[in-house]
Amino acid sequence: MKNMSPDDIKAAIREMNIGTISLQFTDILGTVKHVEIPASQIDKALAGELMFDGSSIEGFVRIEESDMYLRPDPATFVILPWKTREGRRTARLICDVYNPDGTPFEGDPRYVLKRVVAEAAEMGYVMNVGPEPEFFLFERPSAEQGRPVTLDHAGYFDLAPVDKGEEVRAEIVLTLQEMGFEIEAAHHEVAPSQHEIDFKYADAVTTADNIATFRSVVRTIALQHGLHATFMPKPLFGENGSGMHLHQSLFRGDQNAFYDPNTPDRLSEVCKQYIAGIMEHARAITAVTNPLVNSYKRLVPGYEAPVYVAWSYRNRSPMIRIPAKRGLSTRIELRSPDPSCNPYLALAVILKAGLDGIKRRLTPPDPVEGNIYHMPQAERDELGIASLPGSLAEAIQALEQDPLILEALGSHVASRYLEAKKIEWDVYRTQISPWELQEYLAKY
Repeated sequence: MKNMSPDDIKAAIREMNIGTISLQFTDILGTVKHVEIPASQIDKALAGELMFDGSSIEGFVRIEESDMYLRPDPATFVILPWKTREGRRTARLICDVYNPDGTPFEGDPRYVLKRVVAEAAEMGYVMNVGPEPEFFLFERPSAEQGRPVTLDHAGYFDLAPVDKGEEVRAEIVLTLQEMGFEIEAAHHEVAPSQHEIDFKYADAVTTADNIATFRSVVRTIALQHGLHATFMPKPLFGENGSGMHLHQSLFRGDQNAFYDPNTPDRLSEVCKQYIAGIMEHARAITAVTNPLVNSYKRLVPGYEAPVYVAWSYRNRSPMIRIPAKRGLSTRIELRSPDPSCNPYLALAVILKAGLDGIKRRLTPPDPVEGNIYHMPQAERDELGIASLPGSLAEAIQALEQDPLILEALGSHVASRYLEAKKIEWDVYRTQISPWELQEYLAKY
């Protein structure tokens, strides 16, 4: 349903018996918000005349400047397969947020990404991204009480009956396909009750829209089966956490700018400059791509998640890996992000860092083919291998010290995002955990 005009949308509403429209957008933390309107109000919606109270949305505006407007993007029109009321269907439109004076709202995460995408376009590039989001399925009643109870003890690529979530995962895939997703793979992951569904790459804004939609679909279908789906990065102690590897490339027209058939590794200078830019800003980026206190329980050695700022052709221990395919499929795989991030902000800061590497013609260090997890600290120091932040507090500090990544977010989002994350860290660090009580109460 891509590239639909307003007239196409109105015709689809009539022909498909659509009764309501869900107008969606996200707050700065990546939570999807929506307002539902009767289909009879579609003309007003498409004209951008629907107003809402921005002061009630996380990170938007103060109460004295609360009026905001939603402008639906016609290209995002899709029918929600699970929502039917008395034979009437519900459709979805993703919206951009505007100020009353008609200017884009700087606190809208979708606008933040569009701004960096426009910067790439001025340089002649289009960013393509293919995500690999992972998630867990738990028993619903226990999950709602903060106790993750797994459905299985299956492992990587296991099949039913060992994988009890297979039926749910299959329904998620079918629902996504109904909504226009091209699914490339779906399988059980390493940890119990952990799953991965990969969908085809698209341009940066479309991919961010798709990630937000994907999370909603996964949660909705799981709920229909009496289960709870979570994108929490590390819900189980001693098991792998959930990541969201991001395969990325830059295109110039129909040519992959990361490919050069005349170099020994067939990677272009632009590709390596892009890698160098991401590595230079890696610690600051992590505050956005790994936004939770819990994110840093995943970024530890021993559970397949990257901990070190390095790149490699085959090795999976560094932050960046280069898949073997070349030609139009040449790409880098950023392995550190997790699926709890705001996809619009995450792709914005990643792209901004990569473009900075290209503009400044940065050169990355040599690739690291050894297992970095097993390297002594002295060897890592000699090779200049830095570590990703070990906590949300470290990541916040790195973000505050990186003007380029703050610029990518814009002053409005940066200030409110940092404020929210500092509050989150302060609340966490003052808590008394069960581990502390068990470890110290009797002993001291």
